[in-house]
Amino acid sequence: MTNEEIKEYISSLAPAATFDETGEWLNILVEPSALKPLMADLRTGKMQMNYLFCLTCVDVKTDLTMVYHLSATTHRQSIVIKANVNRDTPVIETVCDIWRTAEFLEREVFEMFGVNFTNHPDLRKLILEDDFKGFPLRKDFEDPINMIKL
Repeated sequence: MTNEEIKEYISSLAPAATFDETGEWLNILVEPSALKPLMADLRTGKMQMNYLFCLTCVDVKTDLTMVYHLSATTHRQSIVIKANVNRDTPVIETVCDIWRTAEFLEREVFEMFGVNFTNHPDLRKLILEDDFKGFPLRKDFEDPINMIKL
């Protein structure tokens, strides 16, 4: 599919989506509420995005942006889906029931950024101790012992 065809297809599924073609891949920004249905269709529908190869978060100070890199291995196409979540109460639906890879990656984002993934089957810390306070990859994180300030 061309970028124009992808944009038409995505717009039919998520009408409020916006697009950015300045990078290597087509970037699609959607509302958090539209993310889960869109992702389910991208996996099983016309585009067959069967490979989630990156799931991360970016702190843009006003919001936290969830970033999902998807590929269709049969079509050799990749796209990036983004959704901004509220930084004070960051919540978004899990996609680990669509791509099993997301289960581990969502746990990492939960621990490092504080994003809660609703309906995640095992949302707990991976690296940090249970009593660790704060989210180390947020720009406002301060660690007076190790003198980290971003």
